Amino acid sequence: MDYRHATVDDIESIQRVAERSWEQDYPDIISRESILDGVHEWYGDDRLREDIAAADTMVLVALSEGDIAGFAHGVLADDTGTLMRVYVDPDHRGDGIGRALVEFATDDFATRGADRVEAMVLTDNEPGNEFYRSLGFEQVQRATTTIGGESYEENIYLKLV
Repeated sequence: MDYRHATVDDIESIQRVAERSWEQDYPDIISRESILDGVHEWYGDDRLREDIAAADTMVLVALSEGDIAGFAHGVLADDTGTLMRVYVDPDHRGDGIGRALVEFATDDFATRGADRVEAMVLTDNEPGNEFYRSLGFEQVQRATTTIGGESYEENIYLKLV
């Protein structure tokens, strides 16, 4: 498995992983229409191009045999790196890709001056919440996010680096 920063050539594959992950993880939490709206809103071509190029954002990809098997998307503000999303294609789960992406992201944030990393997960996504707890993140608060015009509760986790 190889890991690297994303390029604009990766956009279509990132969108595919996001959509497949949302369809797998959220069918009982988010409607199909909201899933498609959310993927389009958060991972539209223009948005990803901007985030890949911006100095304060990070889009990392995991490659399996040349194909993108997962990605992490985050932003750095002052001394805090925030992992907004980490997704692994359902066909590649259980291989440690998510864990490696979080470690790569944490190292990248630390290199750029962060001494803490936050992560956000929908409250009803128990596998996602357990994933961050297993990596030593602690829940520090709860917030609300909007996906496809609908509000959802999310947990915010913190880990010092």
